[in-house]
Amino acid sequence: MVIVPRAKHSISRDDISSNALKVLYRLHRAGFSAYLVGGCIRDILLEHHPKDFDIATNASPEQIKDLFSNCRLIGRRFRLAHVHFGRDIIEVATFRSYHAASSVQNVHGMILQDNVYGTIEEDVLRRDFTVNALYYNIADFSVVDFVSGMQDLQNKELKLIGDPQVRYREDPVRMLRAIRFAAKLGFTIAPQSSKPIHTLGKLLANIPAARLFEEYSKLFLTGHALNTYKMLCEYGLFKQLFPSTDKFLSKSSLLIENALRNTDERVSAGKSVAPSFLLAVFSWHPLLEQVLSLEFNDAMDRVLSEQQRILAVPRRFLGMVRDVWELQYRLERRRSARHVEILYALSKFRAAYDFLLLRAESGEEQAVAAAKWWKTYVEADDVTKIKLAASIKPSKGKRKKSIST
Repeated sequence: MVIVPRAKHSISRDDISSNALKVLYRLHRAGFSAYLVGGCIRDILLEHHPKDFDIATNASPEQIKDLFSNCRLIGRRFRLAHVHFGRDIIEVATFRSYHAASSVQNVHGMILQDNVYGTIEEDVLRRDFTVNALYYNIADFSVVDFVSGMQDLQNKELKLIGDPQVRYREDPVRMLRAIRFAAKLGFTIAPQSSKPIHTLGKLLANIPAARLFEEYSKLFLTGHALNTYKMLCEYGLFKQLFPSTDKFLSKSSLLIENALRNTDERVSAGKSVAPSFLLAVFSWHPLLEQVLSLEFNDAMDRVLSEQQRILAVPRRFLGMVRDVWELQYRLERRRSARHVEILYALSKFRAAYDFLLLRAESGEEQAVAAAKWWKTYVEADDVTKIKLAASIKPSKGKRKKSIST
Protein backbone atom coordinates (compact mmCIF):
# COMPACT_ATOMS: atom_id res chain seq x y z
CA MET A 1 0.00 0.00 0.00
CA VAL A 2 1.19 3.49 -0.89
CA ILE A 3 -0.27 6.63 0.67
CA VAL A 4 0.17 9.71 -1.49
CA PRO A 5 -0.13 12.82 0.71
CA ARG A 6 -2.08 15.89 -0.34
CA ALA A 7 1.06 17.77 -1.32
CA LYS A 8 2.02 15.11 -3.88
CA HIS A 9 -1.19 14.69 -5.90
CA SER A 10 -3.35 17.06 -7.91
CA ILE A 11 -6.79 16.36 -6.43
CA SER A 12 -8.47 19.42 -4.96
CA ARG A 13 -11.79 19.60 -3.15
CA ASP A 14 -12.75 22.18 -5.79
CA ASP A 15 -12.77 19.26 -8.26
CA ILE A 16 -15.25 17.28 -6.16
CA SER A 17 -19.03 17.59 -6.20
CA SER A 18 -20.29 19.62 -3.25
CA ASN A 19 -22.89 16.92 -2.58
CA ALA A 20 -20.22 14.22 -2.53
CA LEU A 21 -18.26 16.31 -0.03
CA LYS A 22 -21.34 16.61 2.19
CA VAL A 23 -21.67 12.83 2.29
CA LEU A 24 -17.96 12.28 2.91
CA TYR A 25 -17.81 14.80 5.75
CA ARG A 26 -20.93 13.49 7.49
CA LEU A 27 -19.66 9.91 7.37
CA HIS A 28 -16.29 11.08 8.69
CA ARG A 29 -17.82 13.12 11.54
CA ALA A 30 -19.91 10.08 12.49
CA GLY A 31 -16.71 8.08 13.01
CA PHE A 32 -16.74 6.07 9.77
CA SER A 33 -14.07 5.77 7.11
CA ALA A 34 -15.07 7.65 3.96
CA TYR A 35 -13.34 7.54 0.58
CA LEU A 36 -14.03 8.75 -2.92
CA VAL A 37 -13.17 5.85 -5.18
CA GLY A 38 -13.15 4.71 -8.78
CA GLY A 39 -13.47 6.61 -12.03
CA CYS A 40 -13.92 10.02 -10.41
CA ILE A 41 -10.43 9.87 -8.87
CA ARG A 42 -8.93 8.58 -12.11
CA ASP A 43 -10.57 11.35 -14.13
CA ILE A 44 -9.57 14.17 -11.78
CA LEU A 45 -5.96 13.01 -11.87
CA LEU A 46 -6.16 12.98 -15.68
CA GLU A 47 -7.69 16.48 -15.62
CA HIS A 48 -11.01 15.23 -16.95
CA HIS A 49 -14.39 16.20 -15.54
CA PRO A 50 -15.91 13.27 -13.61
CA LYS A 51 -19.48 12.31 -14.43
CA ASP A 52 -20.21 10.56 -11.13
CA PHE A 53 -18.76 10.57 -7.64
CA ASP A 54 -18.86 7.23 -5.83
CA ILE A 55 -18.05 6.70 -2.18
CA ALA A 56 -16.82 3.66 -0.27
CA THR A 57 -17.10 3.32 3.50
CA ASN A 58 -17.00 0.87 6.40
CA ALA A 59 -20.52 1.96 7.42
CA SER A 60 -23.24 -0.58 6.70
CA PRO A 61 -26.13 0.37 4.40
CA GLU A 62 -28.43 0.64 7.40
CA GLN A 63 -25.98 2.94 9.21
CA ILE A 64 -25.71 5.12 6.13
CA LYS A 65 -29.50 5.34 5.93
CA ASP A 66 -29.65 6.40 9.59
CA LEU A 67 -27.27 9.27 8.82
CA PHE A 68 -29.11 10.59 5.75
CA SER A 69 -32.85 11.18 5.62
CA ASN A 70 -32.51 11.57 1.84
CA CYS A 71 -31.08 8.06 1.45
CA ARG A 72 -32.61 5.05 -0.28
CA LEU A 73 -31.21 1.52 -0.16
CA ILE A 74 -31.22 -0.40 -3.44
CA GLY A 75 -30.00 -3.71 -4.79
CA ARG A 76 -30.47 -7.36 -3.96
CA ARG A 77 -27.17 -8.90 -4.96
CA PHE A 78 -25.35 -6.20 -3.01
CA ARG A 79 -27.01 -3.42 -1.00
CA LEU A 80 -26.09 0.12 -2.00
CA ALA A 81 -27.06 3.46 -0.53
CA HIS A 82 -28.21 6.24 -2.85
CA VAL A 83 -28.14 9.66 -1.22
CA HIS A 84 -30.42 12.01 -3.18
CA PHE A 85 -29.81 15.71 -3.69
CA GLY A 86 -32.57 16.56 -6.14
CA ARG A 87 -31.54 14.91 -9.41
CA ASP A 88 -28.00 14.37 -8.20
CA ILE A 89 -27.43 10.94 -6.65
CA ILE A 90 -24.31 10.05 -4.67
CA GLU A 91 -23.79 6.28 -4.52
CA VAL A 92 -22.30 4.96 -1.29
CA ALA A 93 -21.10 1.35 -1.06
CA THR A 94 -19.97 -0.56 1.97
CA PHE A 95 -16.50 -2.13 1.60
CA ARG A 96 -16.89 -5.52 -0.04
CA SER A 97 -15.01 -8.76 0.32
CA TYR A 98 -14.75 -11.88 -1.79
CA HIS A 99 -15.40 -15.21 -0.12
CA ALA A 100 -15.71 -18.22 -2.39
CA ALA A 101 -17.89 -20.04 0.12
CA SER A 102 -20.59 -17.37 -0.06
CA SER A 103 -20.48 -16.62 -3.78
CA VAL A 104 -22.58 -18.40 -6.38
CA GLN A 105 -21.06 -18.97 -9.82
CA ASN A 106 -22.29 -20.60 -13.01
CA VAL A 107 -20.45 -23.29 -14.96
CA HIS A 108 -18.41 -20.63 -16.81
CA GLY A 109 -17.13 -19.08 -13.58
CA MET A 110 -19.40 -16.02 -13.73
CA ILE A 111 -20.47 -14.70 -10.33
CA LEU A 112 -24.25 -14.81 -9.97
CA GLN A 113 -24.62 -13.91 -6.31
CA ASP A 114 -22.14 -12.41 -3.87
CA ASN A 115 -23.00 -10.24 -0.89
CA VAL A 116 -20.19 -10.02 1.65
CA TYR A 117 -18.96 -6.92 3.48
CA GLY A 118 -15.26 -6.53 4.20
CA THR A 119 -12.35 -4.14 4.74
CA ILE A 120 -10.83 -1.56 2.42
CA GLU A 121 -7.94 -3.96 1.75
CA GLU A 122 -10.45 -6.57 0.59
CA ASP A 123 -12.58 -4.03 -1.24
CA VAL A 124 -9.75 -3.01 -3.55
CA LEU A 125 -9.39 -6.58 -4.79
CA ARG A 126 -13.03 -6.55 -5.91
CA ARG A 127 -12.46 -3.64 -8.27
CA ASP A 128 -11.67 -4.23 -11.92
CA PHE A 129 -8.71 -2.13 -13.07
CA THR A 130 -5.84 -0.67 -11.08
CA VAL A 131 -6.54 2.88 -12.29
CA ASN A 132 -10.11 2.54 -10.97
CA ALA A 133 -8.94 1.39 -7.55
CA LEU A 134 -7.58 4.62 -6.08
CA TYR A 135 -9.12 5.87 -2.82
CA TYR A 136 -9.26 9.54 -1.79
CA ASN A 137 -9.40 9.75 2.01
CA ILE A 138 -11.46 12.70 3.26
CA ALA A 139 -9.80 12.38 6.69
CA ASP A 140 -6.43 13.69 5.48
CA PHE A 141 -6.97 14.32 1.72
CA SER A 142 -4.47 11.63 0.77
CA VAL A 143 -4.78 9.08 -2.07
CA VAL A 144 -4.46 5.46 -0.99
CA ASP A 145 -3.05 3.16 -3.67
CA PHE A 146 -2.99 -0.59 -3.02
CA VAL A 147 -2.32 -1.85 -6.57
CA SER A 148 0.09 0.60 -8.26
CA GLY A 149 -2.79 2.43 -9.89
CA MET A 150 -0.94 5.75 -9.80
CA GLN A 151 1.96 4.25 -11.75
CA ASP A 152 -0.36 2.66 -14.31
CA LEU A 153 -2.17 5.98 -14.66
CA GLN A 154 1.13 7.68 -15.40
CA ASN A 155 2.05 4.94 -17.90
CA LYS A 156 -1.41 5.14 -19.51
CA GLU A 157 -1.83 1.40 -19.13
CA LEU A 158 -4.95 -0.53 -18.22
CA LYS A 159 -4.38 -3.54 -15.98
CA LEU A 160 -6.87 -5.92 -14.43
CA ILE A 161 -6.55 -6.60 -10.73
CA GLY A 162 -5.97 -10.31 -10.21
CA ASP A 163 -5.83 -13.15 -12.71
CA PRO A 164 -7.38 -11.86 -15.99
CA GLN A 165 -8.71 -15.30 -16.94
CA VAL A 166 -10.56 -15.55 -13.62
CA ARG A 167 -11.75 -11.94 -13.55
CA TYR A 168 -13.15 -12.07 -17.10
CA ARG A 169 -14.91 -15.32 -16.36
CA GLU A 170 -16.39 -13.85 -13.17
CA ASP A 171 -17.88 -11.04 -15.22
CA PRO A 172 -17.38 -11.12 -19.02
CA VAL A 173 -18.58 -7.51 -19.29
CA ARG A 174 -15.15 -6.56 -17.93
CA MET A 175 -13.83 -7.23 -21.44
CA LEU A 176 -16.14 -4.54 -22.82
CA ARG A 177 -15.16 -2.21 -19.98
CA ALA A 178 -11.48 -2.73 -20.83
CA ILE A 179 -12.17 -1.68 -24.42
CA ARG A 180 -14.31 1.27 -23.34
CA PHE A 181 -11.78 2.67 -20.89
CA ALA A 182 -8.86 2.17 -23.25
CA ALA A 183 -10.72 3.95 -26.07
CA LYS A 184 -11.94 6.74 -23.80
CA LEU A 185 -8.65 7.41 -22.04
CA GLY A 186 -6.27 6.70 -24.91
CA PHE A 187 -4.66 3.92 -22.85
CA THR A 188 -3.19 0.62 -23.94
CA ILE A 189 -4.41 -2.62 -22.38
CA ALA A 190 -1.57 -4.43 -20.64
CA PRO A 191 -0.58 -7.63 -22.50
CA GLN A 192 -1.56 -9.93 -19.64
CA SER A 193 -4.98 -8.25 -19.51
CA SER A 194 -5.57 -8.10 -23.27
CA LYS A 195 -4.51 -11.60 -24.35
CA PRO A 196 -7.45 -13.54 -22.82
CA ILE A 197 -10.02 -11.27 -24.51
CA HIS A 198 -9.38 -12.91 -27.88
CA THR A 199 -10.42 -16.32 -26.58
CA LEU A 200 -13.03 -15.43 -23.92
CA GLY A 201 -15.20 -13.07 -25.96
CA LYS A 202 -17.77 -15.81 -26.55
CA LEU A 203 -18.64 -15.64 -22.83
CA LEU A 204 -20.57 -12.45 -23.54
CA ALA A 205 -23.31 -14.76 -24.82
CA ASN A 206 -24.02 -15.56 -21.15
CA ILE A 207 -24.73 -11.93 -20.24
CA PRO A 208 -28.39 -10.81 -20.06
CA ALA A 209 -29.41 -8.90 -23.17
CA ALA A 210 -30.68 -5.96 -21.09
CA ARG A 211 -27.27 -5.49 -19.51
CA LEU A 212 -25.54 -5.67 -22.89
CA PHE A 213 -27.78 -2.90 -24.19
CA GLU A 214 -26.65 -0.71 -21.28
CA GLU A 215 -23.04 -1.46 -22.20
CA TYR A 216 -23.77 -0.71 -25.87
CA SER A 217 -24.91 2.80 -24.89
CA LYS A 218 -21.76 3.39 -22.85
CA LEU A 219 -19.55 2.08 -25.63
CA PHE A 220 -20.99 4.12 -28.48
CA LEU A 221 -22.78 7.18 -27.11
CA THR A 222 -20.17 8.81 -24.89
CA GLY A 223 -17.91 10.47 -27.44
CA HIS A 224 -15.38 7.74 -28.25
CA ALA A 225 -17.44 5.53 -30.55
CA LEU A 226 -15.02 5.29 -33.48
CA ASN A 227 -12.02 4.29 -31.37
CA THR A 228 -14.22 1.88 -29.43
CA TYR A 229 -15.50 0.23 -32.63
CA LYS A 230 -11.97 -0.26 -33.97
CA MET A 231 -10.84 -1.83 -30.70
CA LEU A 232 -13.90 -4.07 -30.50
CA CYS A 233 -13.11 -5.35 -33.99
CA GLU A 234 -9.43 -5.78 -33.12
CA TYR A 235 -10.25 -7.95 -30.12
CA GLY A 236 -13.07 -9.88 -31.78
CA LEU A 237 -15.83 -8.48 -29.56
CA PHE A 238 -17.82 -6.55 -32.16
CA LYS A 239 -18.98 -9.81 -33.71
CA GLN A 240 -20.21 -10.94 -30.29
CA LEU A 241 -22.51 -7.91 -30.08
CA PHE A 242 -23.43 -7.65 -33.79
CA PRO A 243 -22.86 -11.02 -35.46
CA SER A 244 -25.10 -10.21 -38.45
CA THR A 245 -23.31 -6.92 -39.05
CA ASP A 246 -19.90 -8.56 -38.76
CA LYS A 247 -20.67 -10.69 -41.83
CA PHE A 248 -20.99 -7.53 -43.94
CA LEU A 249 -18.11 -5.42 -42.63
CA SER A 250 -16.39 -5.43 -46.01
CA LYS A 251 -19.44 -3.59 -47.38
CA SER A 252 -20.54 -1.59 -44.37
CA SER A 253 -17.31 -0.50 -42.66
CA LEU A 254 -17.24 2.92 -44.35
CA LEU A 255 -20.87 3.62 -43.50
CA ILE A 256 -20.28 2.54 -39.90
CA GLU A 257 -17.09 4.56 -39.46
CA ASN A 258 -18.64 7.70 -40.94
CA ALA A 259 -21.66 7.33 -38.64
CA LEU A 260 -19.48 6.79 -35.56
CA ARG A 261 -17.31 9.78 -36.44
CA ASN A 262 -20.41 11.95 -36.77
CA THR A 263 -21.75 10.64 -33.47
CA ASP A 264 -18.52 11.55 -31.70
CA GLU A 265 -18.66 15.03 -33.21
CA ARG A 266 -22.23 15.48 -31.96
CA VAL A 267 -21.29 14.42 -28.45
CA SER A 268 -18.30 16.75 -28.50
CA ALA A 269 -20.56 19.62 -29.57
CA GLY A 270 -23.03 18.88 -26.77
CA LYS A 271 -25.74 17.66 -29.16
CA SER A 272 -28.07 14.79 -28.38
CA VAL A 273 -27.47 11.29 -29.68
CA ALA A 274 -29.86 8.34 -29.69
CA PRO A 275 -29.11 4.59 -29.51
CA SER A 276 -31.52 4.00 -32.39
CA PHE A 277 -29.50 5.80 -35.07
CA LEU A 278 -26.38 3.66 -34.73
CA LEU A 279 -28.52 0.54 -34.43
CA ALA A 280 -30.03 1.47 -37.79
CA VAL A 281 -26.54 1.93 -39.23
CA PHE A 282 -25.15 -1.33 -37.86
CA SER A 283 -28.04 -3.40 -39.22
CA TRP A 284 -28.49 -1.64 -42.56
CA HIS A 285 -26.58 -4.13 -44.70
CA PRO A 286 -28.11 -7.17 -42.97
CA LEU A 287 -31.46 -5.55 -43.81
CA LEU A 288 -30.51 -5.11 -47.47
CA GLU A 289 -29.62 -8.80 -47.56
CA GLN A 290 -32.98 -9.82 -46.12
CA VAL A 291 -35.09 -7.70 -48.51
CA LEU A 292 -33.73 -9.74 -51.39
CA SER A 293 -36.02 -12.56 -50.30
CA LEU A 294 -38.55 -10.96 -47.92
CA GLU A 295 -41.09 -8.14 -47.93
CA PHE A 296 -39.65 -5.01 -46.33
CA ASN A 297 -41.63 -5.22 -43.08
CA ASP A 298 -40.80 -8.90 -42.70
CA ALA A 299 -37.14 -8.16 -43.35
CA MET A 300 -37.12 -5.48 -40.66
CA ASP A 301 -38.81 -7.83 -38.21
CA ARG A 302 -36.26 -10.58 -38.81
CA VAL A 303 -33.19 -8.35 -38.54
CA LEU A 304 -34.38 -6.59 -35.38
CA SER A 305 -35.53 -9.84 -33.80
CA GLU A 306 -32.13 -11.45 -34.31
CA GLN A 307 -30.35 -8.43 -32.84
CA GLN A 308 -32.82 -8.26 -29.97
CA ARG A 309 -31.69 -11.66 -28.73
CA ILE A 310 -28.29 -10.13 -27.99
CA LEU A 311 -29.19 -6.54 -27.07
CA ALA A 312 -32.53 -5.97 -25.37
CA VAL A 313 -33.31 -2.74 -27.20
CA PRO A 314 -36.26 -0.86 -25.65
CA ARG A 315 -39.32 -0.82 -27.88
CA ARG A 316 -39.27 2.95 -28.41
CA PHE A 317 -35.80 2.71 -29.95
CA LEU A 318 -36.81 -0.18 -32.18
CA GLY A 319 -39.63 1.97 -33.50
CA MET A 320 -37.17 4.75 -34.31
CA VAL A 321 -34.92 2.31 -36.17
CA ARG A 322 -37.85 1.17 -38.28
CA ASP A 323 -38.84 4.78 -39.00
CA VAL A 324 -35.35 5.66 -40.25
CA TRP A 325 -35.26 2.60 -42.50
CA GLU A 326 -38.78 3.09 -43.83
CA LEU A 327 -38.09 6.73 -44.66
CA GLN A 328 -35.11 5.83 -46.85
CA TYR A 329 -37.46 4.50 -49.50
CA ARG A 330 -39.74 7.52 -49.25
CA LEU A 331 -36.86 9.97 -49.44
CA GLU A 332 -35.59 8.22 -52.57
CA ARG A 333 -39.02 8.27 -54.27
CA ARG A 334 -40.17 11.93 -53.75
CA ARG A 335 -43.48 11.17 -55.47
CA SER A 336 -44.88 14.72 -55.53
CA ALA A 337 -44.54 18.23 -54.14
CA ARG A 338 -47.08 17.40 -51.43
CA HIS A 339 -45.15 14.23 -50.57
CA VAL A 340 -41.96 16.27 -50.09
CA GLU A 341 -43.74 18.74 -47.79
CA ILE A 342 -45.14 15.90 -45.69
CA LEU A 343 -41.76 14.18 -45.39
CA TYR A 344 -39.97 17.40 -44.46
CA ALA A 345 -42.48 18.06 -41.65
CA LEU A 346 -42.01 14.65 -40.04
CA SER A 347 -40.33 14.54 -36.63
CA LYS A 348 -38.08 11.71 -37.85
CA PHE A 349 -37.07 13.53 -41.03
CA ARG A 350 -33.74 14.81 -39.73
CA ALA A 351 -32.54 11.40 -38.57
CA ALA A 352 -33.62 9.78 -41.84
CA TYR A 353 -32.02 12.59 -43.86
CA ASP A 354 -28.74 12.24 -41.95
CA PHE A 355 -28.85 8.51 -42.60
CA LEU A 356 -29.41 9.11 -46.32
CA LEU A 357 -26.40 11.48 -46.45
CA LEU A 358 -24.24 8.86 -44.74
CA ARG A 359 -25.30 6.23 -47.24
CA ALA A 360 -24.32 8.55 -50.10
CA GLU A 361 -21.02 9.55 -48.49
CA SER A 362 -20.23 5.87 -48.05
CA GLY A 363 -20.62 5.18 -51.76
CA GLU A 364 -24.09 3.65 -51.85
CA GLU A 365 -25.10 4.44 -55.44
CA GLN A 366 -28.87 4.38 -55.01
CA ALA A 367 -28.63 7.03 -52.28
CA VAL A 368 -26.44 9.55 -54.12
CA ALA A 369 -29.03 11.30 -56.29
CA ALA A 370 -31.62 11.46 -53.50
CA ALA A 371 -29.07 12.77 -50.99
CA LYS A 372 -27.96 15.50 -53.42
CA TRP A 373 -31.56 16.60 -54.07
CA TRP A 374 -32.53 16.65 -50.38
CA LYS A 375 -29.35 18.49 -49.38
CA THR A 376 -30.20 21.23 -51.87
CA TYR A 377 -33.78 21.34 -50.57
CA VAL A 378 -32.86 21.43 -46.87
CA GLU A 379 -30.32 24.22 -47.35
CA ALA A 380 -32.57 26.33 -49.63
CA ASP A 381 -34.72 29.29 -48.59
CA ASP A 382 -38.50 28.91 -48.47
CA VAL A 383 -39.09 30.25 -51.98
CA THR A 384 -36.52 27.90 -53.50
CA LYS A 385 -37.99 24.99 -51.53
CA ILE A 386 -41.36 25.62 -53.16
CA LYS A 387 -39.80 25.72 -56.61
CA LEU A 388 -37.82 22.53 -56.05
CA ALA A 389 -40.87 20.66 -54.79
CA ALA A 390 -43.00 21.98 -57.66
CA SER A 391 -40.50 20.67 -60.20
CA ILE A 392 -41.19 17.08 -59.15
CA LYS A 393 -43.36 15.18 -61.57
CA PRO A 394 -45.95 13.10 -59.70
CA SER A 395 -45.07 9.44 -59.96
CA LYS A 396 -47.54 6.83 -61.09
CA GLY A 397 -47.98 3.26 -60.11
CA LYS A 398 -48.45 1.35 -56.94
CA ARG A 399 -45.87 1.70 -54.22
CA LYS A 400 -43.55 -1.27 -53.77
CA LYS A 401 -43.20 -2.93 -50.41
CA SER A 402 -39.44 -3.13 -50.48
CA ILE A 403 -36.49 -0.80 -50.64
CA SER A 404 -34.01 -0.49 -53.47
CA THR A 405 -31.00 -2.77 -53.24
